[in-house]
Amino acid sequence: MKKMFKYILTVTLVSLSIVSCDVERYPYDQIEQTQAFKTMTDAKTIMNGMYAQIRNRVYGIYLFSTDVQADLLNASLDFGNRNGFPHRWEGFLSTDYTIRDVWFGYYSALVNVNNIITNMNSVTTVTEVDKDIIKDYLGQAHLARAFYYHQLVIRWGKPYNAATAATDLGVPLITTFNPTLKPARATVEKVYEQILKDITDAKALMADVGATPDVKRLNKNAALALEARVYLHMKNYPKVIAAAEPLIATGSYPLHTTVAGIQSMWVNDDATEVIFQASASAPNELPEPNVIYLGFNPGTGKYTPDFIPEQWVVDLYDPLDIRFTTYLEQKPLMVQGTDYPIGPTGIYLLNKYPGNPALFTSASTNYQHSPIVFRIAETYLNLIEAQYFENEGAALILLNNFRNARGLVDVTLSGTALLDEIKNERVRELLGEGMRLNDLMRWGDPVVRQAPQNLGPITTVPADHYHELNKAAGDPQFIWGIPANDMTTNPNIVQNPGW
Repeated sequence: MKKMFKYILTVTLVSLSIVSCDVERYPYDQIEQTQAFKTMTDAKTIMNGMYAQIRNRVYGIYLFSTDVQADLLNASLDFGNRNGFPHRWEGFLSTDYTIRDVWFGYYSALVNVNNIITNMNSVTTVTEVDKDIIKDYLGQAHLARAFYYHQLVIRWGKPYNAATAATDLGVPLITTFNPTLKPARATVEKVYEQILKDITDAKALMADVGATPDVKRLNKNAALALEARVYLHMKNYPKVIAAAEPLIATGSYPLHTTVAGIQSMWVNDDATEVIFQASASAPNELPEPNVIYLGFNPGTGKYTPDFIPEQWVVDLYDPLDIRFTTYLEQKPLMVQGTDYPIGPTGIYLLNKYPGNPALFTSASTNYQHSPIVFRIAETYLNLIEAQYFENEGAALILLNNFRNARGLVDVTLSGTALLDEIKNERVRELLGEGMRLNDLMRWGDPVVRQAPQNLGPITTVPADHYHELNKAAGDPQFIWGIPANDMTTNPNIVQNPGW
């Protein structure tokens, strides 16, 4: 067991150069690794380690960096250049810590996931129950690998295009241990093939989901949620429908229909709508927090956020929308010594991650939550978008049913107007969940920032890098550059255009 703990710790601390060019170099030889996979207790401990890594790779910069880069937010005067390069699309280089750390985080987690897939069957099983548990663990690992590779390919590979995917560059694709390999980039097609194979393997290996799904562990329902997400990015709409409809039909994840219900999800980590949520506990098992949206100062009782939602985002919400008062809330601001009080001209902040009081480690918020990875609302929205391209009438019915659950009245729309409303609904529901830039890429839409709520507290110079930024669809920086260190140490990696 001591050897295993040393292994996990060393993988966590391994340098970027090792992970980037030798994606799966282990600190011990392969025989040593297998010594960790002996007993069922070992297996459980290793899986807990896998989930700890997931917990630390779904919030913080893994989540908000793409929203900061997109068209939802303005940088405050006090943002201190935190996340400034992606926000400005200027000086955003392949040496940027965001690019470096997210890439490293996913690939370092894949080291352990691949190790589990390779070695979990070495565990000694005594009973049939033990065998079933090991089989389920393997399924969970396959699904984790599919998740990580999808996160990688949508950020560093070209958007999936069936006509060009066989030649478009994706990301290095490694599924087995090889300490000497300097991996080239697999094509987008090959990466997606691996993702879908892992999802298929996961569903075959994992146990059936019971009447009360365990939301703290990856399961077959999470596999369907990921499958629907993946196929949406592939624009394979019949496959989206085939994955999303049975998941929704389980009835295991009813949509909240009240303000109190929505608040319970985003304040107290209520799991009614949640398909998979990484477990967190205070004080030692906490994820990266989403700290950029509030910036509460206990000394003044006021807020100094790094980023503030644009006016068009606020205007998307009807007062009857049960999400409005939870996702956005007026707060008393103090920016550069100037007060911006609550009132008729008050400023709304993104309030989706205020911190769960059960996870506080001091008297005031630490912005900690149990990270939500998959929830049923996204699956509904994926299904609605897919149905738009298959059957507009069905899409409209689904959209209105979803709107009704959130307190909104029906709309009567068709054609482009219906698609625009589907896009708007994704903003309303998924605000702050890291999906906006990926959505814009999938739709082929530009990043166009619009009028701020108030010019006073935001950074405006130069305007075309901040509140008036306008980037055409297809701009090279929609796709991130391969980290500079990988380009230096691995001659087989080709950089993305424009980096």
